[in-house]
Amino acid sequence: MNFVFLGPPGVGKGTQAVALAAEFSIPHISTGDILREEIKAGTELGRLAQSYIDDGNLVPDRVAVDIIRNRLGKDDAKNGYILDGFPRTVPQAEMFEQLLKELGQRLDLVVYLEASEEVLVKRLSGRRVCRDCGKIFHLVNMPPKTEGVCDLCGGELYQRPDDQPEAIRHRFRVYQDKTADLIRWYDEKGLLTRVPGDIHWEKTYEMLREIFASIDGGSSEIN
Repeated sequence: MNFVFLGPPGVGKGTQAVALAAEFSIPHISTGDILREEIKAGTELGRLAQSYIDDGNLVPDRVAVDIIRNRLGKDDAKNGYILDGFPRTVPQAEMFEQLLKELGQRLDLVVYLEASEEVLVKRLSGRRVCRDCGKIFHLVNMPPKTEGVCDLCGGELYQRPDDQPEAIRHRFRVYQDKTADLIRWYDEKGLLTRVPGDIHWEKTYEMLREIFASIDGGSSEIN
């Protein structure tokens, strides 16, 4: 089972992907995490990616695809995966499509988690992060036992600058603008399914779980 998860910042795709990956015994592959791991490990790809980042540039599509290629070639991804954070554009999707052909795989489904701008502003603006351990809390959904203090390590909780309401609105609009063509591209290929991400996360999870269960869990090899 090979899936791509799309959705605007704060829609919960990472949370849903982690839970589904655990239940269906397939890895959740976050491209942001992979990139950071490659850079930390000092691999050739990591050094190349870092050189672009240091110059204030985005990592080129080809480098991003090569990083994905390495990750999908690992043993734990042979029976499927949930790819989160890639592709982000139609050119990346076209390169990913070619990569899957080279690997003898197919993409089963692209899940697009939807939510309104107002819901995301409310959701993200309530988020607080521990300065010391990185634990995430929410003032409404998962508040700390003591206001402003991390339950785990006692560190100070703070609001990230990009979780300010105006910053959230900007991120949402940028995401919508950049991914509109990508969503349309996958929709025209019959691979896209839309799932509400602005309801309680457990209801969203049950919907996703049913979708996953309905897809044949057999080989993703191309016959």
